[in-house]
Amino acid sequence: MSAAPLTCIVVLNWNGAEDTIACLGSLIAERSSSCRVLVVDNGSTDRSVERVLEAFPETELLRLASNLGYAGGNNAGFRRALEMSAEYVLFLNNDTLVEPGFSRPLVETLQSNRSAGIAVPKICYADNPQRIWYAGGVVNISTGLVCHVGLREMDAPEFDRPGITGYATGCCFAMRCGDFLSVGGFDEAFGMYAEDVDLSLRVRHCGLSIEYTPASKVLHKVSASLSGNIFRKVVLQSRATLRLLKKHSGWRAMACYLVLLPLRLAGSIGALRPHRGRGA
Repeated sequence: MSAAPLTCIVVLNWNGAEDTIACLGSLIAERSSSCRVLVVDNGSTDRSVERVLEAFPETELLRLASNLGYAGGNNAGFRRALEMSAEYVLFLNNDTLVEPGFSRPLVETLQSNRSAGIAVPKICYADNPQRIWYAGGVVNISTGLVCHVGLREMDAPEFDRPGITGYATGCCFAMRCGDFLSVGGFDEAFGMYAEDVDLSLRVRHCGLSIEYTPASKVLHKVSASLSGNIFRKVVLQSRATLRLLKKHSGWRAMACYLVLLPLRLAGSIGALRPHRGRGA
């Protein structure tokens, strides 16, 4: 009997030992001969490496000399996954908690559907697991509209239907290593944000689909990477969206985005405020 294909779960850490340790704790049930977890430390200065290894001595850890950003750090993790001879790679934010068995539906989607390029789970708020953060993505490259389906809505049967969606959030998604390699990985020119949308668009340009797979569920501690700095997050997102439009659509789309930017900023700041329950 041949061995099951290997999946490598890449968890990127930068000065976030506490979140990473909690994430690794939730991943214990995933570890097997066919599923390995790789922590990529992005040049942390907070003793993250030591703390992670103290909590989980068996952790496979790639230590980078400096912070290469989301794209660069995950690309480095992918190269290590290739060295492991992984067939599938699953990128997972360190500020997440996963349900047991979450990786299986994602990999099975890729195994059963050759036209699927990316499989992405249902993602809910960690502080309110019944409230949706991501149940699919909408992207309109002509206007710069990029948004999550179901954002801040209570979970419901309508969010349990799998199917093709516009883009996968970089918070968590799975790909075949061959596909990730063929599209060129993450574009490291994006400093922060929109790398996931850019990758999704390149995958779609290759004729592959982005598959929303709600049988897999992840909980996300929203905005942990910027410590709740909402204004900075919105500015970074806007700058990244302009780069995305320049790359995929052109100056007309950028102009349209800038005209509508004040309205987008107002809406984004409201949507990004920390969730504090049903009355938020």
